[in-house]
Amino acid sequence: MEKTFQLEIITPERQFYTGPVESLVLPALDGEYGVLPGHEPVVTAVEPGEARFKADGVWHSVVVTQGFAEITSEYAVVLVSTAEKPEEIDAARAERAKERAEERLRQHGSQREYYSSKAALARAMARLRATNHKS
Repeated sequence: MEKTFQLEIITPERQFYTGPVESLVLPALDGEYGVLPGHEPVVTAVEPGEARFKADGVWHSVVVTQGFAEITSEYAVVLVSTAEKPEEIDAARAERAKERAEERLRQHGSQREYYSSKAALARAMARLRATNHKS
């Protein structure tokens, strides 16, 4: 069995990462989803949160938002709306975004506003968790 597989993390703005990895952990609907070389083919939803991948024996973190991942035995392609390194995140800005989203949720707007606010809150919380880990 191969010891690595090819990983691509892609957003609409940039190709965040491309290269061989030994392991991948993605935030999913029901918790974390782990991937190793030789994985069975699957397509899965990616939730806002912290993804991690191990390349050259070193774990790397990336904060991702919603998207999808296609996984095979030889590669994984992760398509997400945004991907950021924890050090790229402005904690104060993320805290303000969290507060705005919480306020919008309290105002009981339309169903569309509700889901938009829930998504914004999930993004802000993922970014804040990542900034707390790097501290």
